[in-house]
Amino acid sequence: MDKIRKNKLAIFLFIFPAAVLFIGIIIVPIIMSAIYSFHEWDGITEMKFIGVKNYIELFTSESAGFPKTIMNAMLLAVLSVFIQLPVSLALALRISRGIKGERFFMTVFFIPVLISTVVIGQLWLKIYNPRYGILNVALEAMGLDSWCHTWLGEQKTALLAVFMPTLWQYVGYHMLLMYAGVKSVSPDVIEAAKIDGANGWQVSTRIIIPLLKPVIKICVIFAVTGSLKAFDMIYVLTGGGPDHASEVPSTLMVTMIFGQSRYGFGSAIAVSIIFLCFFFAILIKRCIKTEEY
Repeated sequence: MDKIRKNKLAIFLFIFPAAVLFIGIIIVPIIMSAIYSFHEWDGITEMKFIGVKNYIELFTSESAGFPKTIMNAMLLAVLSVFIQLPVSLALALRISRGIKGERFFMTVFFIPVLISTVVIGQLWLKIYNPRYGILNVALEAMGLDSWCHTWLGEQKTALLAVFMPTLWQYVGYHMLLMYAGVKSVSPDVIEAAKIDGANGWQVSTRIIIPLLKPVIKICVIFAVTGSLKAFDMIYVLTGGGPDHASEVPSTLMVTMIFGQSRYGFGSAIAVSIIFLCFFFAILIKRCIKTEEY
């Protein structure tokens, strides 16, 4: 192993395939999108350089609606951080206590992560159907007819209705990360706390959760950046409607590029999404201080 580490040719051969893929699939498209964002282009005719006009229109034009999509994405991020992650943490803490059927529950909660988002979207389309969907049928059966809605067709409920399947799909993903973190905590520390008289709640809140801060930080970054670049679930369920009530940056980008053939403007949205993801990732990393244990 030491010989391989000292062999620069071996290091180059090991790194080169991954570096080529990384540059070709990630770096080059980002650079091309940045270049396109400074041009007016419909994908067919010759590109026309217009400087930062696309970015100015992006943040100032009401017709473009980009600021509203950012607000929608941030609302999804807030819901993810303050609803999805606490649910995942509670499940991880409960399952990690060695309950009967621990592996079974781990598998059940993680299965939605493995299912295609398009399939999940089609499933929830049936659940939300205003005529025969199980949600409205259940509400009517309980005598709560006034609570029935056209969940994906009303501006007040569309964004929340989109969030619920996302919560259901990814709660198991965050739970698995936190479960692994809980299992990495030394049993001796927990046992010492119990000997000192700490109950289960005190062990969880004063020992396990503080030690989980590095994992929680990663989960928060994933939740926020995932909300900023969310696309497939929203596109399948609402397409950004009704009247842009559930529009997010990614759906607006697709509409501009493929719907209106504004490749330059759509590229400006793509660059903005990348910038926002990096910005919030760095911000969260600096706000949540962690120590190496």
